[in-house]
Amino acid sequence: MTSSAKLRVLVAEDSPTARALLVEILRSDPGLEVVGEAANGIEAVEMTRRLRPDVVTMDIRMPLMDGLAATREIMAETPTPIVIVTASFERRDVEISMQALRAGALSVLPKPIGTGSPGFPEECRQLKTTVKAMAGVKVVRRWRERPPARQRPAGWVAKPRVVAVAASTGGPAALQQLLSALPVDFPVPMLVVQHIAPGFVSGLASWLDAVSPLEVKVAEEGETLRAHHVYFAPDGRDLGVSDRGTVSLSIPRAGSLHCPSATPLFESVAQVYGASALAVILTGMGKDGLEGLASIKRAGGRVVAQDEETSVIFGMPAAAIDAGLADLVLPLASIASMLAELTNGPDRRSP
Repeated sequence: MTSSAKLRVLVAEDSPTARALLVEILRSDPGLEVVGEAANGIEAVEMTRRLRPDVVTMDIRMPLMDGLAATREIMAETPTPIVIVTASFERRDVEISMQALRAGALSVLPKPIGTGSPGFPEECRQLKTTVKAMAGVKVVRRWRERPPARQRPAGWVAKPRVVAVAASTGGPAALQQLLSALPVDFPVPMLVVQHIAPGFVSGLASWLDAVSPLEVKVAEEGETLRAHHVYFAPDGRDLGVSDRGTVSLSIPRAGSLHCPSATPLFESVAQVYGASALAVILTGMGKDGLEGLASIKRAGGRVVAQDEETSVIFGMPAAAIDAGLADLVLPLASIASMLAELTNGPDRRSP
């Protein structure tokens, strides 16, 4: 790869030591070039405008302007892929990271601790891989919304008794919009797999709980699934359901590319709920969940996919659509009203 073909990265980090480490890690990849170093949010905004990098790594805690405010300014002025890199798992910092994802940042990662850490090689690999993946994402200033869908689709005879959702890149912001639009009396449980760096799922659930009329939490082994509740897969475990209507957590399968993964969730709800299972596949990179969606369809359940226009990355929804598994393809703004319509409508199998 020639120098001109390298992806250009701006590093925004107030600590000189941490910034030097991030720069060293990124420069160790022949496909990456660090074109600027910002010590605060104001510099990050100015340098993004001037240097036009392919991607920005953004710290949360910075003087003069923090990472959230800088993200907002960049996405308003010079929309650029942003990866949040934070060292803190304190509740406030995780909440700010979630708000930055809502403001337009694409991903959040833990900051590499240093060469003495056992996990340092994996942290370096994850940072470089994520930066390269996010650099190619087309970002926009805001979601494009369309009027909500109004009619129940023809041929859907079984009223859903559970909703299973999968999302990856762009998912936190999409979930915020989806969950905040659902009615407080949403009559079925919802289970969610969101690809996110370890340590952030509790903060994500807390943030979404604050903005949604539903109760949002991290799932616990054996708890009974309840209406008006949203259950997130915890770190390091695949999420599923038992035939008793309780949460079932499992160790990821050997060779799985994602932890948690959407396929075990979809397969589990297909087995337990059959034709009453409804799956939603949101914005994300790759094809996670595709085999599980096939299980949903074989069981008689239905699949809703987010459309390309409102997806940050049209990977996971596109895979479902291309495989012929999506019954509906909707803009994000229409999905909540469709879920409410389906779950509150009559079950036409009943007399």
